[in-house]
Amino acid sequence: MRRKAQGHPVPMRIREPFKLLAVGAIYFWLTAFALLPNLLVVIASVLERGSDEFVAFAFTLDSYRRLLDPLYLGVLLDSLGLAAATTALCLLLGYPFAYLLTRMPVRWRPVLLLLVIIPFWTSSLVRTYAMVILLQTNGWLNQILLGLGLIAEPLELLYTEPAVIAGMLYALLPFMILPLYAALEKLDRRLIEAARDLGAGWITIFRRIILPLTLPGVVAGCMLTFLPGLGMFYVADLLGGAKTMLVGNLIRDQFLSARDWPFGAAASVLLTGLMGLLLWAYYLSSRRAGRGALP
Repeated sequence: MRRKAQGHPVPMRIREPFKLLAVGAIYFWLTAFALLPNLLVVIASVLERGSDEFVAFAFTLDSYRRLLDPLYLGVLLDSLGLAAATTALCLLLGYPFAYLLTRMPVRWRPVLLLLVIIPFWTSSLVRTYAMVILLQTNGWLNQILLGLGLIAEPLELLYTEPAVIAGMLYALLPFMILPLYAALEKLDRRLIEAARDLGAGWITIFRRIILPLTLPGVVAGCMLTFLPGLGMFYVADLLGGAKTMLVGNLIRDQFLSARDWPFGAAASVLLTGLMGLLLWAYYLSSRRAGRGALP
C-alpha cells in the first residue's frame, strides 16, 4: 500500500538546494538591479561631464557644489515645500480615514480598502490628465461652481502650485492610508479602554497612547508620500506648467536634455540620502513603539 506523502518532512537533500537557489536568486536580483545601478549613479556623480561621451573619467565634486547654487537650491527648497505640504495634507486626511476604517464592521473593511486601492488600477499619468480636465478654466469644477452661483467667473486653478499639490495628493493619498491602517489595526484597544477608565480624555489618549504606538505607520506613510512627491515631474509639468519645477524635473532635464549626467546623478544621490534619513527615522520609531515608550 502506497504511503501518502502529506505530513512527511521534505528530505534535507531536496530542501537545501532549493533554499540556496531561492536565496541566491534574491541576492542576484538585488545586486544586479539595486546595488549596481546605485553604485553607478554614485560613481557618475563624482566624474566630470564629457565633451563627446556622457562622462569623463576624472574625479571632481563640482556637481555637488553646483547643488548649492542659489538657482538649484531654490528648486530643491521649492520641491521640499511642495512635498512637505502634500505629505501633511495626506496625513491630515489619511489618519482619520484609516482610524475610522478600523472601527468599521469587519465585513465592510475589504470593500473600503478596495475603494482605496482602485486608483492603482489606472496609470497615475492618466489620472493626472483627468485632473487637467477637472481643473481647467472650462473644466467640471468651474462649471459646477458657476452653476451653483458661488463664483461669477471661472477661477484660474490650473498651472498653479495648489493644482500641483492637489494632483500629488490625489496620487499619493493611498500610500498614506495603507500603512496607517496597518498600524491602527494592530493597536491594542484594551489600552484605550484602560486609559478611559482612569479618566483620560481623548486628547490625552491620542497623545500618550494612539500616536506613539502608531508612529511607525505615520513615518512609513510620510516616507511613501514625501519621496515620490519630490520626483513626480509629470504632475508638475501637466498641472503646474512651466511655473513649478521639482527635483524630479531637474534630474530628468539633466539626463535627457542637458546631457549633464554627473549633475543629474548628484541630484539623484541627494534624494537617495533623504530616503536613507527617512528609513533611519522609521527604524527609530519602530524601536520606540516596540518598547512601548510614551512621551
